[in-house]
Amino acid sequence: MDLLNTVFANLSIGVHEAVSWANLGYCFMGVFLGCLVGVLPGLGSMIAISLLLPITYHLPASGALIMLAGVYFGADYGGGTCSILLGVPGHAAAAVDVLDGYPMARQGRGGIALFMKCVASFWGSAVGIVLLTLFAPMLSEAALRFGPAEYASLMLLGLMAASTVGQGSPVKGVAMMVLGLLLGVVGTDVNSGVVRFGFDIAQLADGIGLISLAMGVFAITEVIKGAGSSRVSTVEMKFGLRDQLPTREDWRRSIGPMLRGSALGACFGALPGTSGGMATFLSYAIEKRISKHPEQFGKGAIEGIAGPEACNNAGVGTAFIPTLTLGIPGDAIMALMLAALVIHGIQPGPQVMTSHPDLFWGLIVSFWIGNLFLVILNIPLIGMWVRLLQIPYPLLYPGIVLFTCIGVYSTQNSVFDIWVLLFFGVAGIAMSMLRLEPVPLLLGLILGAPFEENLRRTLLLSRGDFAVFVQRPLSATALAVAALLLIWSVISYLRAGRRAARPAAAGVARARG
Repeated sequence: MDLLNTVFANLSIGVHEAVSWANLGYCFMGVFLGCLVGVLPGLGSMIAISLLLPITYHLPASGALIMLAGVYFGADYGGGTCSILLGVPGHAAAAVDVLDGYPMARQGRGGIALFMKCVASFWGSAVGIVLLTLFAPMLSEAALRFGPAEYASLMLLGLMAASTVGQGSPVKGVAMMVLGLLLGVVGTDVNSGVVRFGFDIAQLADGIGLISLAMGVFAITEVIKGAGSSRVSTVEMKFGLRDQLPTREDWRRSIGPMLRGSALGACFGALPGTSGGMATFLSYAIEKRISKHPEQFGKGAIEGIAGPEACNNAGVGTAFIPTLTLGIPGDAIMALMLAALVIHGIQPGPQVMTSHPDLFWGLIVSFWIGNLFLVILNIPLIGMWVRLLQIPYPLLYPGIVLFTCIGVYSTQNSVFDIWVLLFFGVAGIAMSMLRLEPVPLLLGLILGAPFEENLRRTLLLSRGDFAVFVQRPLSATALAVAALLLIWSVISYLRAGRRAARPAAAGVARARG
């Protein structure tokens, strides 16, 4: 009872702060700009927040954070829209939406995919915000107990899960994951300061850009694939709202994945120093493995939209827990949010909740308002987003290339990143011809540097003793799950190969008879 009284008292402070006309305007502006930027291929919340950060100098602290948070939520939603309709992820975490969302769009079910994405996003955000409201102090204390061994084991679990996402051989998936880890090694070593695999190219001292790789293997590859097509549109769709509503079967298949995805995303988002992209790929892998029809994944399974979307947005909400209460950002976007706090003279850490309760709880209440704005804005606009598919290819693909190049160039103002983008675009074509999945490659690059850092830190503290990974319960559990996942994927692949070989063998026997 005392907990509920405390929660209601805190929320009343937040309502008083967030429901002012000025902060409502900042929230709507952030959500609208974020959604607009997120829909554009190649752009994302990090670029939008970076461009808007100087404006926060002239805004009050609460208004600035509310607007930037709205951009974060809006761009996160818009990136998934771009993934579903065009097969081009607006940001790294939205890459998983391409796997089943884009096939649904090509089947004429793009509106249903967008509607379910909106519902799953709102549900995941609601779960994340409730957990942030109720358990921020508790989850922050629990996250402090995670050492480098736990982080390294969790990242290894995410990498193993990524190798099972694809439709093909798990061996190919693991190979692509290892290649991603090797690409993550390129750049300056944090401990020694030595540039590794730089080949005397100054631009590689900072490593290979994540945005360049992601946009290359998805956006540029898709442009090259469709460059020779002269069709006016990819699919024929109905644009009435009734035609875009999911069927009863779609709802039945989506409820379970949304529940599991939101729980998984909330747990990963609350951990400082982790990326939300890992949780979405893990959610996809889990849904594929427990599904009665795993062969449908990658061909338009609605579970591949509902689970990862709920997971992603739940992680977005709980990602603010370590950022606001510990001052530890979960990713680059959270680092920009911390920068906005510092700009206004607020020191991130546990004292934020006590020293600035109006800002902290006003921000949480604005999350609810921002997600309501997203639903109100996007469900009526589903038909408009779907009509993007009616744009002729000669106009659509140059626009994709233009916005992709602008987005990549804007991250570091480097022409070298454009060449990296084109290189991975061509490499994506080769990967497609060899049936190699780009998702494990992408996740390997994302987790390469933090995995190496936590692994080396653990071995340094244990003086080179690998037994520390199995002596700590949380680390041992993560490693056991990773091993079981790898064994399960190999066995499943072998069984599928045997089942496919039996009809062929029977056909040969009948022909000989």
